[in-house]
Amino acid sequence: MSERIMTASDVTIEYPAHSVSAAHTAVKGFTLNVEPGEIIGLVGSSGSGKSTIASVISGAAAMAPSREGAPRIVGGALSVLGYDMKRTRGRKLGRLTFGIGHLAQDAGSTLTSNMTVAEIIAEPLFLRDKHFDANDAGLKAATLVDRLLLPVGMLNMLPHELSSGQRQRVAVARALVMDPVFLVADEPTAGIDVSVRGQVVDVIASLQRDRGASAIIISHDLDVLRRSVDRIAVLHEGMVVGLGTIDEVLDDPHHPYVQGLARTVSGDQR
Repeated sequence: MSERIMTASDVTIEYPAHSVSAAHTAVKGFTLNVEPGEIIGLVGSSGSGKSTIASVISGAAAMAPSREGAPRIVGGALSVLGYDMKRTRGRKLGRLTFGIGHLAQDAGSTLTSNMTVAEIIAEPLFLRDKHFDANDAGLKAATLVDRLLLPVGMLNMLPHELSSGQRQRVAVARALVMDPVFLVADEPTAGIDVSVRGQVVDVIASLQRDRGASAIIISHDLDVLRRSVDRIAVLHEGMVVGLGTIDEVLDDPHHPYVQGLARTVSGDQR
């Protein structure tokens, strides 16, 4: 794919008024481009708008029922895989989301309780094509489980039999099973043991790069991102305030938030 994967220009995202809550602007002035084959890490403090952006660029917000008060784009321009995200709905939205893998922040804790690991991972294949070959689906599930450092024997287990970190890796495998052109992964290492977090992100990045595909990986852990991403975008109050390789951003910070982040990483708490 030669066209830019994502182009966001001065995007404003709002949560509409809902029940007793007034409308709330969560993101204002978000600008970021993602090139084919590029892996970008998105970092920022809690409440900076990271998960809101993930929900919107993945198409998840547009697919949510309006009564749920999902975020919506109210300003700027956002294009993902060539689709205008302010106007794409219905069948076009369905076609767009076939090319996107989305790992929500709480994905590991929301796995279907009465499905096996193999069924959970393979389900998107059958939702797209009910005639998909069952053996091929099983092989894809087993391959992803193995790549994500889980025992293949786990495929026949149910979610309640797994640890939180194992459930999270199952959710990662499900997000990757369709070979997405663009993966949006919100805190993919949540609940995963610290000893394997870096390896899990390495696998995500390498699987995407090997196919010339792209990803945005949201994480608060710069050490984990350093191993795998091409660039980071530092988000503060919905705006990108630092962009480049990790070393470029931290070695020459301009925004006060990035300066504080650089001091934290270096161990200088002054």
